Amino acid sequence: MAIADTEGMEAVDTMALSEAALPLDLPDAAAQPGLRIVDTKIVNQLTGAASPSATDARWNVHGTDLGHMFKHKGDLFMVFGDTYGSDGGDWRSNTLARMADPDPSSDFSIASMIETATGAAKEVIRSAKIPGFEWTVIPTNGISLGERMVLHYMSVRMWGQDDKWYVRRSGLAYSDDDGQNWTRSDTAMWPAGTGFEQVAYVNHDGMIYVFGIPQGRFGGIRLGRVTPQDVFDPAAYEYWNGVGWTANVGAASAVVPAPAGELSVAWSEAHGSWLMMYLDPVQRAVILRTAPDMTGPWSDAQIVAHADDYPGLYAPYIVPGQDIEDTVYFTMSRWKPVYNVFLMKAVLEVPNVDLAAVEATDLSDTGSTGVQATE
Repeated sequence: MAIADTEGMEAVDTMALSEAALPLDLPDAAAQPGLRIVDTKIVNQLTGAASPSATDARWNVHGTDLGHMFKHKGDLFMVFGDTYGSDGGDWRSNTLARMADPDPSSDFSIASMIETATGAAKEVIRSAKIPGFEWTVIPTNGISLGERMVLHYMSVRMWGQDDKWYVRRSGLAYSDDDGQNWTRSDTAMWPAGTGFEQVAYVNHDGMIYVFGIPQGRFGGIRLGRVTPQDVFDPAAYEYWNGVGWTANVGAASAVVPAPAGELSVAWSEAHGSWLMMYLDPVQRAVILRTAPDMTGPWSDAQIVAHADDYPGLYAPYIVPGQDIEDTVYFTMSRWKPVYNVFLMKAVLEVPNVDLAAVEATDLSDTGSTGVQATE
């Protein structure tokens, strides 16, 4: 949105909002982990001068971050946050790329980007770039609705310290020409403080599920849902309160406890399980949890990648559409030593179950009931 278009928009005092105002009820028990990470490595760098796509020379993308993805008309699109040219110039709040092949094990290079007349990557959702009002506009996830692309964004009012920032509002923008031009919806807007300032979308069984976290990286993860036809109507959303669905966003309970940063969720048909990845800023690590249902219970956290091995890591986004069996591909950003996005590969393993131990435990649990095992 151009600066002149923002003059009539109401400023929201997000500085006064607190995560403590949001409920943090959790399931009674976490599910036992069904998958284990046994190895993680970098496949290649996706953006910047060292990338095979040479985004610096082709689109003046020397540095960028995020790299969350959605499929649209058979193509895989990748969305970036604040993007810079050489020496930090040519700042764009967000950019959009189309991948050459949606298969991360194949040619996962960038085929094209939405461009300006000069050939540089274009800022697709305009931002006012006014600190204290709207410093930048960061897309947090996207989804395809047939002919229409939709991006959820957060309007960042101020950057803080230590993984904190303050969101003025969040909302939806859409494109009806495959990403060339974008419009901010004047109905799909949410004030800061709902706990859904940043989201991860899942399109499942005729519903769009929305995993949400508050501004910054220290809130819990909540869950909402809406029908595709009602995506642009905030009043149509329902939220999981721990036992059922409610229209009251304030009653949404955490399905995964704080702290959680940028996140993504995907289904593994092979394992009959949902996989969730997110940044834990306290552990300085990318975390994996699994669950049989989106509402949980979610397994205990396990570390996928740690900042000791990958300094400045954040924003793990599982590549959508892949068959997740013994490998899961995801993008991961690093703000040092280079501010860019990387394709990562993690090897999964199903832990062996000691059936004899399980049977012995079951028998010992009979206690004094007098029930005995028979052949």
